Amino acid sequence: MVVREKFQLDLDDLQSKLIELGRLADVALGKSIEALETKNIELALEIMDGDTAVDVLYEEINDFAILLIAKQAPVAIDLRRIIVAIKIATDIERIADFAVNVAKSTIRIGKEEHVKPIVHVKEMYQITSEMLQESLRAFREEDVVIAKNVAAMDDKVDDLYGETIRELLEINRNQPDRMDQIVQLSFVSRYLERAADHVTNIAESIFYLVKGKHYDLND
Repeated sequence: MVVREKFQLDLDDLQSKLIELGRLADVALGKSIEALETKNIELALEIMDGDTAVDVLYEEINDFAILLIAKQAPVAIDLRRIIVAIKIATDIERIADFAVNVAKSTIRIGKEEHVKPIVHVKEMYQITSEMLQESLRAFREEDVVIAKNVAAMDDKVDDLYGETIRELLEINRNQPDRMDQIVQLSFVSRYLERAADHVTNIAESIFYLVKGKHYDLND
């Protein structure tokens, strides 16, 4: 096998690892919202335990990417592919961390009845999950149109976050004795809003991969 073919196989392997990391993060985030909605403490603990697999794969991606740079000394677009893979892996790992944070909030809330239905929280998750899946598709296909659409979806998450916080503050005025849960639900909303921001970062990385320039898609 010629050197270039081997290098391309390695790049494909790096991409596959990154896609799997994204899948693990998406599953963890979905399970964390399910645990919150159903007050399933056992599931929340499972999410926390499962974060080790994400961390191991994240380190594996970083090590593999650094090895490729050291061994192959890639230039231009191939180097950008590797650098972008490292950046995207970091954003995905943070999203998985937010899933763990949601699980911790679920445990702190326990079996207590929710002060309000978590409709907006679920919607924030659904949008964020779609953003993540589409951003990974954009990465596979090196498609900036998909990436731009992903970034645009972040506005809806921001709107839902603001609306949720306003509702929780109003509930706190009327039910100050439920402050502990209100704080935790506020944290959950913030974790999802930040997760969506990290997906937007992924979209920006795809623009850098394709265009070779940095773009701010948060405007």
